[in-house]
Amino acid sequence: MKQNLEETTLQFKDRTDIQEIEEGHTLSPKFGADGLIPVVTTDYTTGEVLMLGYMNRAALKKTLLLKEAVYYSRSRKTLWHKGKESGFIQKVKEIRIDDDQDSLWLRVALTGASCHVGYRSCFFRSIPIDPLNLTPNNQITLKFEETEKVFDPTTVYKTPNPTQI
Repeated sequence: MKQNLEETTLQFKDRTDIQEIEEGHTLSPKFGADGLIPVVTTDYTTGEVLMLGYMNRAALKKTLLLKEAVYYSRSRKTLWHKGKESGFIQKVKEIRIDDDQDSLWLRVALTGASCHVGYRSCFFRSIPIDPLNLTPNNQITLKFEETEKVFDPTTVYKTPNPTQI
C-alpha cells in the first residue's frame, strides 16, 4: 500500500494508558519538558554507536516520512537533517522505542561519517578506567579509538561549528 503522507497527517497517541504505552501497539512517545526525546543512533550493519541526538515532534515525523534521520539541534535551536550539508545522510533502516516510550534507537545505513568533527562516530574517544590515565595535575587523559578522520570539516561545512563552551 503506497502511503501519501505529510507531517501534519502523522499523529502520536496521547499517553493515557500505561499498559498500552508499555506493551501496546500504539506509538505514544514521551517528549520531555523541553519537548525533546533522546535518540541513540547506531550503524545498522556493525551495531557501532554513532551518536546521541534529540528529536522533537516535528523531527520524529520528518524522520518517519523521509526515512532519513532528522534531529533537533539544541545548540542551533532548529531541525537538523543529518547530512544535508555534508552529504553524509543517515538512511533509517529501523527505529526502536524503549518500554516507556521516552527514548529512541535509530539503526541507520551511514555514508561516510556521523561526527561533525570528521570521525565516523561521535564516540571516537574513550575514558580509560583500568587504570585511570592521569596527567600530573590528576586530570583524566582520553584515548582515541578512531585515529583517522573520514573527512575534513573545514572543507565540508559552510556553517559555524555548533559546539558550545
